[in-house]
Amino acid sequence: MKVIKTGKAPIKAWIDGVEFEDDALRQLQNIAELRFVFSHIDVMRDVHAGTGATVGAVIPTIGAIIPAAVGVDIGCGMIAQRTSLRQEELPDDLRPIRDALERTIPGGFGKHKHVPASVSAAWKALAPAFDRIVAKHPVIDNGKPIEQLATLGGGNHFVELAIG
Repeated sequence: MKVIKTGKAPIKAWIDGVEFEDDALRQLQNIAELRFVFSHIDVMRDVHAGTGATVGAVIPTIGAIIPAAVGVDIGCGMIAQRTSLRQEELPDDLRPIRDALERTIPGGFGKHKHVPASVSAAWKALAPAFDRIVAKHPVIDNGKPIEQLATLGGGNHFVELAIG
């Protein structure tokens, strides 16, 4: 991870080995100066300049929503998660791991056929706030939020397994 200091919120870029466009960096530096950005901005491996905001950026805010940053990825939830896996513990052929991920995590416009207990528990905590938002903006309710929670989605969404 590379930390880029700015006047306000630092940019934490998870982009080792990935091209980082100058236009994308300028966008992020401008966003980092906004008064409502909370703590830092995360940048993921799919980073590139976007219209109004940078694609591949996670911009936590306090008391504000940046519509251009939300785009069609509302609730995208990118995360870099350290695991206990070590290279020497992995098999030479990673295909079985990929197959297991693809069976477990629906992609594209897919949804869970049987919602896992962990997803149900997470939704129980999120549902009241979601219901308040839908009451004000009913057009956003597609009728299947719990079935799509913890799915991969489509477009530039991905799962990556990297050895550090």
